[in-house]
Amino acid sequence: MKAQIALMLGTRQLEGAGIRGAATDARRLLAHVMDVPPERLYLSIHSELSEDRHKQFLKCLAAREARQPVAQITGHRAFWKHEFRVTRATLDPRPETELLVEVALETPFERVLDLGTGTGCILLSLLAERPAAQGVATDISEAALAVAQENAERLSLHERAHFVQGDWFHGVEGRFDLIVSNPPYITEAEMAELAPDVRDWEPHTALTPGGDGLGAYRAIAFGAFARLKPGGRIALEIGPTQAAAVSAMLAAQGFDAVEVRQDLGRRDRVVLAHRP
Repeated sequence: MKAQIALMLGTRQLEGAGIRGAATDARRLLAHVMDVPPERLYLSIHSELSEDRHKQFLKCLAAREARQPVAQITGHRAFWKHEFRVTRATLDPRPETELLVEVALETPFERVLDLGTGTGCILLSLLAERPAAQGVATDISEAALAVAQENAERLSLHERAHFVQGDWFHGVEGRFDLIVSNPPYITEAEMAELAPDVRDWEPHTALTPGGDGLGAYRAIAFGAFARLKPGGRIALEIGPTQAAAVSAMLAAQGFDAVEVRQDLGRRDRVVLAHRP
């Protein structure tokens, strides 16, 4: 079967299953089985698809019909300037989180702490941009840390990235110039409203702390001041309705110059604060 025909039929199959963005997903899955970058699939679109690759494509389509995220099916996701390994043990990196990286890079730093690292995409993106910097990343999930370590090795950043299993600041030593985190912030009530692609496939501990969704921010705000050097910064990704609450938590712990940054959709996305 020609790759072009397989792509057309695959798109129709996903559309029939009610998958939003069916054409994009089908292209990414076909590019995956053909082992070409999605943006270069057009160069191979008229080639013949082998029987084995066609079977693999059908298997990928079936997984997507079951609402498994594309990144989990292909095993990777593009974020910032790199590809990151993704599994069911990690949160799928979102484009919106790139704003957190952008904000963190506004000021020089030598030592950075990433809380709840998941794939390691935030920490490793920062270290790749700052060749002299060192980083520490924590996560409560041993499986997630294994993925982050694999990503660090693939990007040749493993000598500058240290991974610690623990809840937030547990097991972390020393002080830092910068603390970053994309913690779980979905409320318990909102979990039922999530798309099945997220709710049924991504780790719940990376999505919600339960309750009002602010539990992780309380823990981070309480412990961050002591872990930052004077003049250090903390940058946190937030849900679009949480800016005021998170800003107040940081201010109550002694942080100043608290500001809120918006993403391209003009939604509150990152809270940035400074330690005096």
